[in-house]
Amino acid sequence: MSREQRGPNEKLGAVLALAGISNAGLARRVNDLGAQRGLTLRYDKTSVARWVSKGMVPQGAAPHLIAAAIGQKLGRPVPLHEIGLADADPAPEVGLAFPRDVAQAVRSATELYRLDLAGRRAGGGGIWQSLAGSFAVSAYATPASRWLITPADSSVARDVSPAEGSGAPLKVGHSDVRKLREAAEDARRWDSKYGGGDWRSSMVPECLRVEAAPLLLGAYSDEVGRALFGASAELTRLAGWMAFDTGQQEAAQRYYIQALRLARAAADVPLGGYVLASMSLQATYRGFGDEGVDLAQAALERNRGLATARTMSFFRLVEARAHARAGDAAAAGTALKAAESWLERSRPGDSDPTWLGFYSYDRFAADAAECYRDLKAPGQVRRFTEQALSKPTEEFVRSHGLRLVVSAVAELESGNLDAACEQGVRAVEVAGRISSARTTEYVKDLLHRLEPYGDEPRVAELRERARPLLVTPA
Repeated sequence: MSREQRGPNEKLGAVLALAGISNAGLARRVNDLGAQRGLTLRYDKTSVARWVSKGMVPQGAAPHLIAAAIGQKLGRPVPLHEIGLADADPAPEVGLAFPRDVAQAVRSATELYRLDLAGRRAGGGGIWQSLAGSFAVSAYATPASRWLITPADSSVARDVSPAEGSGAPLKVGHSDVRKLREAAEDARRWDSKYGGGDWRSSMVPECLRVEAAPLLLGAYSDEVGRALFGASAELTRLAGWMAFDTGQQEAAQRYYIQALRLARAAADVPLGGYVLASMSLQATYRGFGDEGVDLAQAALERNRGLATARTMSFFRLVEARAHARAGDAAAAGTALKAAESWLERSRPGDSDPTWLGFYSYDRFAADAAECYRDLKAPGQVRRFTEQALSKPTEEFVRSHGLRLVVSAVAELESGNLDAACEQGVRAVEVAGRISSARTTEYVKDLLHRLEPYGDEPRVAELRERARPLLVTPA
């Protein structure tokens, strides 16, 4: 029933008392949750008594189910460490490994999912607070090189023997994978419309912990396993993107590395390229333009002849962003032209991946504007920003806010203070509707650029409008 005995689990006992759950009640809840996931569990009050009084740790997905059962009663997520069912002191290396072996890859990803993710939001605590400042762009070197050398595992089939006293192992099917893909699709919409720090977005790490982890630890054929790894990779990348949007760079880095490893297990080269592109954007945003170029080019290299035209366009656009941040105007211009050319070659009937649904000419124009902002070419920024803002949509609210800030900066650098403030006011209004530390940082950058004009009434009004945004965590 248990893989180890560590002495009384006082944490679990205390949380059970707090939640008002009896030993029999917890066993029943865990068995019911397991049944919902296709598991046949036979835990009883004696099982729970052993977990509490003797510190026995149940096998497989049971710790996640225990946390979920208690969380349902408390009305909040319960991380494993709170109930004494995770390592007491998670190692700083968790999530940074890119294992060669598939079984180890599953272990690496699920270990990351178990961490306390309460600190994802700006100003939060949890494990990410203790890891703050640990982002290192060099940590991407090994994952990128291993993915380039071998972008797919030979087999990912997993056969799990029944654990003593815990019933038959979870048999994973295509219906389980569809649920994860639906969750990813919902999460993409939440993120674009409400920002990575919105409460809806916080459901993604919970989905990884409660839903994806037990599936990855279950039994599946090679075919189902490939699909499962692909869906898990999408969700993991989304968790990283949302962490990136809330300023939790160290969390984002770990999610991205695991997402790339899962994409390799899925044998999904375009998805792996998408993860690398996300890594590139993070590196570029953090000021590592050269490393951003390397990551974007790694995405491009393996996808030649595999990815659709629109996918290749996006990868070239990400490369342009990195070149621009590195100050290489010629290389950025070449990459932008290539991105536009690929985009023009795309057709509605192409088999584009679902995760690329956000990418259109509007997005191309928005990123091109940011390239020229970094290259200090306000005329080009204004040209592309006008195109990017020509079709505002409620679906991509955060993107619209970022474009407004870029437009304001271009107007300011062109000497149009009135237009800059007007666009700034619109950007602040959008930023106030979403939870995105990245958008707030863009607004702060605009206000910093406006400091020489601080005595101007229009600037003072903009600063006053932005004040609530700046004092409220994104």
